[in-house]
Amino acid sequence: MTATASFERGDLPGALLAVVLVNLVGAAPAALGGPDSAWFQGLTKPAIYPPSWAFGVVWTLLFTLMGVALYLVWRAEASRERRVALGLFVAQMAFNVAWTPVFFQAQNLALALAVIGALLALLVPTIAAFRRVDRRAGYLLVPYLLWVTFAAVLNYRFLALN
Repeated sequence: MTATASFERGDLPGALLAVVLVNLVGAAPAALGGPDSAWFQGLTKPAIYPPSWAFGVVWTLLFTLMGVALYLVWRAEASRERRVALGLFVAQMAFNVAWTPVFFQAQNLALALAVIGALLALLVPTIAAFRRVDRRAGYLLVPYLLWVTFAAVLNYRFLALN
């Protein structure tokens, strides 16, 4: 059953904690290295590659939306639907976090594409499960789905060009 309990002032600390947690977990792999490496700089970039500053802005916004969505599901009444939604969230987040080291540290474009494909495969049921618990939480993940779809295309183009 979809809950739509109002979001009140008392929810702010929990929501803020969820936003910070998701941002920290999501950003942690970037500390290992990323697009500044000589290897990445030497790759042929696809025409659709956005300016590098866009990634930090977009991911911060997406992780923030994900944190709010996670909080909405977390605070819902305990149920099988909530457990499934939270389990799917953790699983998709594991693939999200795994992509950066596979792409940048392992320098394995094909495996990175497989990781992002698995992320997409988990993200669709995660959104459906979140929506079953709280309709707003499901909608908050839609921009994430769109960006990950774009990122998968981008990953594929890197693989094709390099």
